[in-house]
Amino acid sequence: MPKNLLPVKSWNNQDEAFTNVAQGIRSAAEKLIKERQKKREIKEAAIAEYRQKAEYFASDGKISFLELDILNDLQEKLGLADSETSAIRKNALDSYTIYKQKIATYRLSLINFIHEQGYPLDENAETELKQFQQHYKLKDEDVVRIRKEQEAKLFTENLGNGVVLEIVPIPGGKFLMGSPYNEPERYDSESPQHTVTIQPFFMGKFPVTQSQWAIVAALEKVNIDLNPDPSGFKGANRPVECVSWDDAIEFCARLSNKTGKTYRLPSEAEWEYACRAGTTTPFYFGETITTNLANYDGNYTYNSGSKGEYREQTTDVGKFPPNPFGLFDMHGNIWEWCQDTWHKNYNKAPADGSPWMSENHNRLLRGGSWYHFPRYCRSGHRAWIARVGRKNLVGFRVVVAASLRTY
Repeated sequence: MPKNLLPVKSWNNQDEAFTNVAQGIRSAAEKLIKERQKKREIKEAAIAEYRQKAEYFASDGKISFLELDILNDLQEKLGLADSETSAIRKNALDSYTIYKQKIATYRLSLINFIHEQGYPLDENAETELKQFQQHYKLKDEDVVRIRKEQEAKLFTENLGNGVVLEIVPIPGGKFLMGSPYNEPERYDSESPQHTVTIQPFFMGKFPVTQSQWAIVAALEKVNIDLNPDPSGFKGANRPVECVSWDDAIEFCARLSNKTGKTYRLPSEAEWEYACRAGTTTPFYFGETITTNLANYDGNYTYNSGSKGEYREQTTDVGKFPPNPFGLFDMHGNIWEWCQDTWHKNYNKAPADGSPWMSENHNRLLRGGSWYHFPRYCRSGHRAWIARVGRKNLVGFRVVVAASLRTY
């Protein structure tokens, strides 16, 4: 072997000769392996870059001429062969077709699964769906989109004449009902705080509107007559008001007959649970309230808040931001009837979310109104009037039983 740039003519012994020769071969081989590995890595990186761009362009099921021009430029830059790039493009388009077939399978399976299981799905059912998604290797964003599409169909009640009733799924859970002793401007009727367990249910996204009321009021009578246009502040998308507790019960009965579902008023516990939506502050948006967030008498403030607008009337539903459950107008605009009769505090209140009934004729109101101070709009505030009372600051929203199986 050459040493010091001079040819080697002899070794001290045969072992030294073999060792030098072996070392030389190994060094040359390692250098060759590294060079090949580097070339392989460069090629793999080039193919990966081209594949990523091709899959992006193929994500709508086709690769346009302009996109193909871009891919051709990229191919030249990366030094890829035509056979390599054409195979990548074909695989990208084939993968799109296969993926779309998997999406279609998932959508159909989801519809059948909800029809069989009822909605909302319990924990076991959600686990099964997650395993189904993983089996088909579906992207989270596609699954979320499909579920939203199906839920939109599931949770929209078509009342006719272009009027719909939108329903929001409320997950089950536990919460602390009532207000803490240190909450500003609270009342003793909001005590004692107690843990309540709520089963899943569905709630109207908005208070019942005047257009919804008019259609249902025209349906066949169940127990009592209904005024088709009772509200003082007129507007198809404003909440219906000047309706008694018995009027609201009749509305639910007629709607149940029309749809085959069980519509009712929320229990007081369900209403507060839905309003709070996992929050513990006086309002679902925080420690204070402004008239940019709700409709109430803005001449008055709460907890260092600022004064605002006093509109002196109801506003269209959905004007203000929703809570984390997607419910609108839970604070202000109109008081909302609950099923429960009035009790002066929570001593011996049920812990399972059921309505708390007694012999008196006073019924629960929740949420505050356009007319009242901000303190009355708090999540934990309670009020009442007689069940026959009809005021232009009292309306309601509906609840649906948990198992919705009809699309």
